[in-house]
Amino acid sequence: MEHQDTSQRFMIDDSSIRGEWCRIESTYQAVIAKHDYPLAVRGLLGEMMVAATMLSSTLKFEGRLTLQARGNGPLQLATVECTHDKHLRAIARWQGETDSLTFTQLLDSAHLAITIEPTKGEAYQGIVPLEHENLSRCLEHYFQQSEQLDTRIWLNEGDGRAAGFMIQVLPYNSTDSAMLDKSEDDKAEDWIRAVALADTLKAEEHLSLPIEELLHRLYHEESVRLFDAQPVTFKCSCSRERMSKALVSVGKDELDDILAEQEQITMNCEFCNASHIFDKMDVHMLFDASNPNNDTNTH
Repeated sequence: MEHQDTSQRFMIDDSSIRGEWCRIESTYQAVIAKHDYPLAVRGLLGEMMVAATMLSSTLKFEGRLTLQARGNGPLQLATVECTHDKHLRAIARWQGETDSLTFTQLLDSAHLAITIEPTKGEAYQGIVPLEHENLSRCLEHYFQQSEQLDTRIWLNEGDGRAAGFMIQVLPYNSTDSAMLDKSEDDKAEDWIRAVALADTLKAEEHLSLPIEELLHRLYHEESVRLFDAQPVTFKCSCSRERMSKALVSVGKDELDDILAEQEQITMNCEFCNASHIFDKMDVHMLFDASNPNNDTNTH
């Protein structure tokens, strides 16, 4: 059975519960193929990728969402970026033995930064300690503390793919007549039932079943609306232009010193392994007054 990389939203009618589902295969494999990741690092990176994809669905503007974990354990850094149009890339750095460690041992005193960067406007960042037993619980804690939203998240990785499932209580519209008739106890019961049913989700079902069948198994007594699927793809945002801007920020004198010792400067992207080579003429042109990448001309 083929599994297209997609992210999809759903709503449970007559309730204030919405959900997100995501499963990636070729996108996930494209990321882990770039480096020789240990199994534990690979698994966490896959979970972070589907989590970032689901969270990016909440963006109401063009931009990107980044999940970044930094800690003192063997996994020193894990970063995932997902744009509003579901372009995904990820990278991890580790050192030493990882595969026999628990989530908390792998990261050890880590924090997770969730950064939202609109194409236009100010960036926003929230930080949560990674002190729970897995990534799902840490993200749920973030939503409870930062957004005051009841949220449950299920993440799985295996068989060359990763999957995520999230349900969340959102403030309902006061014009929704069906919700106006519900008591607070009824709304709480809706949530308890939705969570209890989702808790029956098995990893093998999560990683293999089409979303339509999965939702039917979980919520066949409910009326569930499934929205259009959004394709998820691996796409790195690196470019020669961005590398050029990075070099300009270093400064011409330092670049000239480097070129005095070697014929060229090679800029490598850790996310996709692409290389961009700059020789003496390239560096000279970077600082030319007509070059739009030369930010020094604007100061």
